[in-house]
Amino acid sequence: MLKSRDDIINLRTAYKKALEMQTKKILVCAGTGCIASGSLDIYGKLLQLLKEKDIPCSVELQEEPHDETVGVKKCGCHGFCEMGPLVRVEPQGWLYTKVKLSDCEDIVEKTIVNGELIERLAYHQNDKVYPKQEDIPFYKKQTRLVLEHCGHIDAESVLEYIALGGYSAFEKVLFDLDGDETVKIIKDSNLRGRGGAGFPAGIKWETVRKTEANQKYVLCNGDEGDPGAFMDRSIMEGDPHRVLEGMMIAGRAVGASEGYIYVRAEYPMAVARLENAIKQASEIGLLGENILGSDFSFNIHINRGAGAFVCGEETALIASIEGERGFPRVRPPLTVIKGLFGCPTVPNNVETYANVPLIINRGADWYRSIGSESSSGTKAFALTGNIQNTGLIEIPMGTTLREVIYDIGGGCRNGADFKAVQIGGPSGGCLTKENLDLPLDYDSLKSVGAMIGSGGLVVMDEHTCIVEVARFFMNFTQNESCGKCVPCREGTKRMLEILENIVEGKGKESDLDLLLELSDMITSTALCGLGKTAPNPVKSTLKNFRKEYEEHIHGICSTGTCTKLRKIRIDTELCKGCGKCSRICPAGAISGKIKEPFVIDQTKCIKCGACIESCPFHAIKEN
Repeated sequence: MLKSRDDIINLRTAYKKALEMQTKKILVCAGTGCIASGSLDIYGKLLQLLKEKDIPCSVELQEEPHDETVGVKKCGCHGFCEMGPLVRVEPQGWLYTKVKLSDCEDIVEKTIVNGELIERLAYHQNDKVYPKQEDIPFYKKQTRLVLEHCGHIDAESVLEYIALGGYSAFEKVLFDLDGDETVKIIKDSNLRGRGGAGFPAGIKWETVRKTEANQKYVLCNGDEGDPGAFMDRSIMEGDPHRVLEGMMIAGRAVGASEGYIYVRAEYPMAVARLENAIKQASEIGLLGENILGSDFSFNIHINRGAGAFVCGEETALIASIEGERGFPRVRPPLTVIKGLFGCPTVPNNVETYANVPLIINRGADWYRSIGSESSSGTKAFALTGNIQNTGLIEIPMGTTLREVIYDIGGGCRNGADFKAVQIGGPSGGCLTKENLDLPLDYDSLKSVGAMIGSGGLVVMDEHTCIVEVARFFMNFTQNESCGKCVPCREGTKRMLEILENIVEGKGKESDLDLLLELSDMITSTALCGLGKTAPNPVKSTLKNFRKEYEEHIHGICSTGTCTKLRKIRIDTELCKGCGKCSRICPAGAISGKIKEPFVIDQTKCIKCGACIESCPFHAIKEN
């Protein structure tokens, strides 16, 4: 049990030495994506082989190690999810990709014992081999600050976190700075909330600190609900103690004694890692009463969300923690004045808190030197969709979309042409080729009608139907509407109906103006931020791809995505009358005489395309 500042300093020194005794390390990705691909089996097999071969190894740090060992660790997400399961080998810094159980023998025998690179497991691109992780193009243009530990340390060890300098920022705030000084550092750093709106974190902290109250709270929003987003999940899974440390610093700065983390129940691994981190921090005296012999007491609790998208909105999240239905509340009063249980509350998301220890240790000027003038620091994004390299990335604010899509993401799959990217999930907007050189920061995106949101980037290529994308996001938003206010509840329903009619070939020219009219109404009158931004995907796609909407109204989906608009015909000049298409048609829509051109009954055709694939003469065409 740590009872003083000297205790944690001595503990850090001892376990830093223990970490240095692990001269070789095998870091197996134990993020959700790699676990789904079998990484835990690989971890178990590697450990088994090391023991069978009598190679000294350890899965936990020992306070007084006597011999050098191979550290075998379950770490957080490396980020390069496209290439999982991933295994990193140190001290070489080699990253092995798409590792199978059958590769474990070679990893132990060739790499650990003999120090040889297994070239087939290294990343390959354009006939070039990239053994070292940091040299891979996917990582080369990233600046991993919040994610620096993810994939590099044991995600389940408080001792390893402390050995690497963990909780030193909290120690500094506890003994060297007062609350005003801490708040000033965060305010001067220009740290903006990473949950969506980008509101300055320092202003929230300052308001809560100045508000008189017997009880104050620190609230961490881990209810990450955007389709295709997994940044917060990866941070909670890969570096949970950093999230706790950020919350503890906030608690000390504003005078709060309780913290709550709200995590969606669909993140069981994140919940487990956070529970483990809280237990470890409590057992060694970093959480609880009179921490490290000071006058500061702080506890952290976890609340599981039931998966309601609206609970990502802070007032709905607070209602959920309080045991009420997750409805947004009218503001004012603001959460920082009257938040959780009616008390002043600091509401920030996971990534925001994970930035805090770095800022305290390295200073506000250092943080402001990264990123753009109005948006300091880095931002984590989940890069998904029709792109070569999917995964979790972290880039300085102000990095262009072109660098993300082509330098980090490797461009669209199969050489397809880039069409658009949906940024910020259902609350965000659509960026196009014209925006490729746009800096990704809060103000630049706002100027083109988009927003960073939580950080999802869904890439679309030339084969993507933009109208169907808008319908998908509107369907998601409508399903997730809490129903409290009429504009969101009924407005999104009507917008969805119009979009469904358009993709089914029942749209009218007037529908496009009606969609814009409904969008403006919802944006100006909805109760909460989620409702106000719900029309963004429709507004931005109509602005950038109105012609594609008009084509749908005239019965044409150029990508062939909207099945109701597909028209399949038989070219009578090419058809030899073999009858193969008739025999394979599941709807019995094709008829004719052998050795004469066949015909398709459009009233029966279900647009499945089976006939197109089966025709040996390529006589069956679409549209």
